[in-house]
Amino acid sequence: MKTTLHLLILFLSNVMLSQTIGIQSFATGFNTPTEVTNAGDSRIFVVQKNGLIKIVNPNGSTNTTNFLNVTSLIANTGEQGLLGLAFHPNYATNGYFYINYNNTAGNTVVARYTVSADANVANASSAQILLTITRPSATNHNGGSLKFGPDGNLYISTGDAADSARAQNTNELLGKILRIDVNSGTPYGIPSTNPFAGATAGADEIWAYGLRNPWKFSFNRTNGDLWIADVGEVTIEEINKVLPTAAGLNYGWRCYEGNNSYNTSGCAPMSTMTFPLAQYTHADGCSITGGYAYTGTLYPNFAGKYFFADYCRNRIGTVSDAGVISYTPNFTGSNSFTTFGEDVNGELYIASAGGTLYKVVDTSLNTDSFAHNGFVMMPNPATEKIMISNQNGTILSQLSVIDLSGKLLAEIPLENTSEHYIDTSFLQTGIYLVTLQDVSGNKFTSKLNIR
Repeated sequence: MKTTLHLLILFLSNVMLSQTIGIQSFATGFNTPTEVTNAGDSRIFVVQKNGLIKIVNPNGSTNTTNFLNVTSLIANTGEQGLLGLAFHPNYATNGYFYINYNNTAGNTVVARYTVSADANVANASSAQILLTITRPSATNHNGGSLKFGPDGNLYISTGDAADSARAQNTNELLGKILRIDVNSGTPYGIPSTNPFAGATAGADEIWAYGLRNPWKFSFNRTNGDLWIADVGEVTIEEINKVLPTAAGLNYGWRCYEGNNSYNTSGCAPMSTMTFPLAQYTHADGCSITGGYAYTGTLYPNFAGKYFFADYCRNRIGTVSDAGVISYTPNFTGSNSFTTFGEDVNGELYIASAGGTLYKVVDTSLNTDSFAHNGFVMMPNPATEKIMISNQNGTILSQLSVIDLSGKLLAEIPLENTSEHYIDTSFLQTGIYLVTLQDVSGNKFTSKLNIR
């Protein structure tokens, strides 16, 4: 009886914790978003499957002019389209960004572009194709993600093009995570630590193999951990987590689907393969959408959790470092989540096939880091004005007011004084987040109730 009660308490604790995760509409009107990312500033870039990239501003408005239009270059059938976008780590100075798409022949293309003199518009004529991967006629299992790793190299996910044998074939580039050096070579260089670099057998670009359709991978911005979500075939969806230095790993497909044997004929020993940190069956979904380990500051409850979703279930899942999966209740509406994204501060967004970009929020609003750091905000609730007292000598530079959808409503510069008086008469009745930033870039957040 004690064991039963203990398990019940654990179950209820997990349910209550998961219910703090919510979504708030941030921007709408997109056409099948496939990627959401940032360029190191406050803008959010939304990639559409049809070949358009749009810019969303901090207040939730979307620019009428596209950042990039490559609709004439792509195939947009089935799972094909414009699938990935990554900005160079030195984008602020070199203006380089990279896209991953299926060309009109259906092949995978990775190309570099440059921003124009207008920071909100790319130079469409600046394209330099870095890599073209020939694919069979199948329109599915494209992978398509692009991310710069902590080592400054560009990582690329490719699917197996619906041919499971390709994933274990290290002489070709499908069913893999690739890694290339975009800062050397023509059109790119091969990092010397790639597992097959310079070897007689094995493609130089391969970083990892044995993947079916890695629909989204990401690096933890704090410690560099690599998270890979791999879409399953019959029964299992899997989530992998490895150190960023782990080269040459074999994630097991087609030999294994998650931890389950699939087709082990001719396969290497099981001991040579890397198995997922977490997995779930098709009783809980059908096609995993990988996300991010939370590294933001607004929602301390999210710390240490990896966020993911599934195209067939209207909810968000999280994974702990121990591999324990928890789910939110189903959200209202029919969302079919296609991609996650991070803003420059590590806050999370999620987009639906129906064209809505949501901010992922903590509905418990357990965000008060003021009191722990010597700040006092009063009155709260407030009406016309608040006073913020700085009792710890921190030199503050800015105050921001954000609504619960994550939209930036105000940015107010602060002088180096111990008390700051802020006009709040422009705010309607409701709950808001107030963030203080000091001269070192540290942020402190509290909730503000306006009545």
